[in-house]
Amino acid sequence: MNPVERPQKTDDESARVDVAMLFRYGLGAHGPHRAALFGEGAVGAAVLLDRMGVLPRSVAFLGKTVRAGGVGYAARLPELLPGREATELVRGWLESAAQVAQPVEGDEVVARWLESVAELIGLRRTARERVGR
Repeated sequence: MNPVERPQKTDDESARVDVAMLFRYGLGAHGPHRAALFGEGAVGAAVLLDRMGVLPRSVAFLGKTVRAGGVGYAARLPELLPGREATELVRGWLESAAQVAQPVEGDEVVARWLESVAELIGLRRTARERVGR
């Protein structure tokens, strides 16, 4: 793909990505599965959370929580993000990740992924502001 071409997936298509499945296969493996987790998975998660009105800083803070306490600990917190719907969505992702995440290394990967999602949400918001929507 030419760097100036627009991506071929719509937001609706990106939002249908199975993030939990991408965690199961991409967390323990390097290569294409990990790339899909950080590519399609992060974009899909950003689309979903952005549509729910979740702020990037909330997702980044969750990443810090995962880094500090681990994926399993974070998945058991009562409120992962502001809003019940966003909390339950992310809880499913974290529970899936917790099943395969190796302590420390896996926690770090999930934390970095959450930080990537936060950045993507921020980029989406900035782009919308620039076009006046």
